[in-house]
Amino acid sequence: MKLDTLEIFVIGTPPPGWGGRYWIVVKLSTACGIHGYGEVYAAAVGPAAMKAVIGDVFARHMAGEDPENVELMFRRAYSSGFTQRPDPTVIGAFSGLEMACWDILGKARDRPVWALLGGRMNDRLRAYTYLYPLAHHDPKAFWTSPKMNAESAYAAVKQGFTAIKLDPAGPYTIRGGHQPGMRDIAQCEAMLGAVRDAVGDRADILLGTHGQFTAAGAIRLGAAVERFRPLWFEEPVPPDDIAAMAEVARASRIPVAAGERLTTKAEFTAVLRAGAAAILQPALGRSGGIWETKKIAAIAEGFGAQVAPHLYAGPVEWAANIHLAATLPNLLMIECIGTGGDFHRPLIGQTLSVEEGFLTPPDAPGLGIDFDEALARANGYDDSALHLQMQEAPCDYVNGNSFGGGAQRD
Repeated sequence: MKLDTLEIFVIGTPPPGWGGRYWIVVKLSTACGIHGYGEVYAAAVGPAAMKAVIGDVFARHMAGEDPENVELMFRRAYSSGFTQRPDPTVIGAFSGLEMACWDILGKARDRPVWALLGGRMNDRLRAYTYLYPLAHHDPKAFWTSPKMNAESAYAAVKQGFTAIKLDPAGPYTIRGGHQPGMRDIAQCEAMLGAVRDAVGDRADILLGTHGQFTAAGAIRLGAAVERFRPLWFEEPVPPDDIAAMAEVARASRIPVAAGERLTTKAEFTAVLRAGAAAILQPALGRSGGIWETKKIAAIAEGFGAQVAPHLYAGPVEWAANIHLAATLPNLLMIECIGTGGDFHRPLIGQTLSVEEGFLTPPDAPGLGIDFDEALARANGYDDSALHLQMQEAPCDYVNGNSFGGGAQRD
């Protein structure tokens, strides 16, 4: 087999836009006519520029190559331009293309991808979801309403979820870490308290943040909410400050989780070596692809850390996460958009879903999805905004802050 052609879909998500403003899905085809799909996560440049990067990575490092040679192609991309270091844009492009190679290989062998990665370790995968507004909720008021979040948490538990995530800690900004305002700390206490009262001991609470704080600020916040027994404190400081993250991990009794903004084993190993996180959250559309993330998980196993694949993207990355998770002895859980997502699932032919809070790895060949190209083309994205964009204004110590649930679309 030889990789022959590339097609790129930039798919706009319909309102409310859970999973980001758009998703970038790639389709690779071999000269013998086998097609595979992959997804590139959260590009740091606009869609038109990212399409050019993806095209260049494919043409330069992968076109004409046997899709089996993922290690060789990874080393080409990782070393391109005399770098040999993580470049999130280049490795993000490669990650989606690499996923598509595994989809091709599984289809060529009539086996699911998990069977090519050491086999199925986990027959059922524990799922978690962010809390999202219910149909009767005010979608703007939801993010600062303990009552609405408690109702959403109770509904998720009734669906079978044993873990739910919320981010009540205020804005993530381009300014780096800050000290939380007292309003932010009180807001977190109220939100986590209401959710804990609603779910009792039936579900873990995952405290989501996005690198908002200094180490000292994160430690203050962690101490305030520790009594609600969160399972993890997600990315409490900016991802480029490993020493600060390790400081939080040493000072807090809430396990630190991190990794959605990291790429390749080089960055993840540095986090593990510093003792900065007990739970890794690689996003396969950025971390280097399936094979590189399998290595990351193996390194984590050696450090006694667990893995919880991250998802704030589309259903193709979700499918890749599921196949990898099926093979991991140190899997904790896997992120989902609700029970699968109202736009996610139709885009892959309803082939995957969360049932009673768990996922079952598919047995169909490749990634086991039926990607709907017509639906993807009908929802093309032609704007220039990024998948996610950070707030420029600083933390508001007077009027309070709100994290509005990612990149919503009106």
